Amino acid sequence: MPYNELKRLEAVNRFLKVQVDKQEEFKEITQLAADICGVPNALITLIGQDTEYILFNDRFIPSSGRDESFCHFVVESAAIMVVPDAQLDPDLKSYAAVRREAGIRFYAGAPLTTNDGQTLGSLCVFDQKPGQLTEIQKKMLQNLAKQVIQLLDFESNLHFLKEQYLNAKKLELKMNSFFESTTSNHLLLDKDLNIICCNKAVKELIKKAYGVEMHPGMNIKQFIDADYVADFINNCSITLSGESIRLELLHNYGVSSSWFIESYDPARNNDGEIIGISYNSIDISKRIASQQTALAQQRKLNHIAFIQSHEFRRPVATIKGMLNLMEMDGYDENYPLLKVIRNSVNEIDDNIVEIVNFTVKNAEY
Repeated sequence: MPYNELKRLEAVNRFLKVQVDKQEEFKEITQLAADICGVPNALITLIGQDTEYILFNDRFIPSSGRDESFCHFVVESAAIMVVPDAQLDPDLKSYAAVRREAGIRFYAGAPLTTNDGQTLGSLCVFDQKPGQLTEIQKKMLQNLAKQVIQLLDFESNLHFLKEQYLNAKKLELKMNSFFESTTSNHLLLDKDLNIICCNKAVKELIKKAYGVEMHPGMNIKQFIDADYVADFINNCSITLSGESIRLELLHNYGVSSSWFIESYDPARNNDGEIIGISYNSIDISKRIASQQTALAQQRKLNHIAFIQSHEFRRPVATIKGMLNLMEMDGYDENYPLLKVIRNSVNEIDDNIVEIVNFTVKNAEY
């Protein structure tokens, strides 16, 4: 399929999706076209790949196959077409619409051409008896066709604006739902560190800490602990230069303290220009407390293991000492089993030494 035809069909399909609001205006135009041309019938048509569509009330509906359409000749020529008597026209006389009883005989169609040169269909008039148009009638029909395409363009643009607006509203609702329902703290700051927007979680945090209602327009510095203000401002300055920052630290809010993971990211507009800072923080106090509890428990276990290993080693040392004495007195020559006992005791002692070394090493961490 030629590229130009593909582009034309894209435009046709765009208009086919439109629900027409200005029905009365289109009815007035078609009636005026019929009156000017002195015929009883007028239609607005679009020509698809295989189908002719007519405007009926608020939308275009299929009418006939393209190969049985008068208007597709108008689309192909992109010029006004007048058929005085279809029964005498070699291209049209075999059409079912012509051969049937009270079929079409007179037809005239003016092209519906967009500003970018795509001919989509026609404004056509027809009658059951032969006819003709004057030059003035042809000119008027063409002028009315221009009004039709202008109205269709308007309706199409309005339709897609509404569609984009509804999509934007849906996206906004989804974003707001996420933004407000998350337990993380989200802030959008301008370059002067004034609050552009903030979510429910951070408002509740500030309300609980300071008894103040946070709202857009406030400067965030008034809610930062005095010991951290300088670092916070420095982080914001780095972020405004284009870098992102991730931190894990203890924050003081009023009389309470909590551990947070903080992130500072440049906020950009559609042109990529930095317009402020996206600040986010997640309370990790429970995780830190769990880690500290686990470390304390590990230290206790290490301490217990260290003590127990020394307790176990004391009787082993006693046994080893007694075996040495017995060896000096020559008992091992008469009692070979003492060598087996010595080997077993040495193995136990080696295991105890390994445990002691392990606990000492882990205690250092």
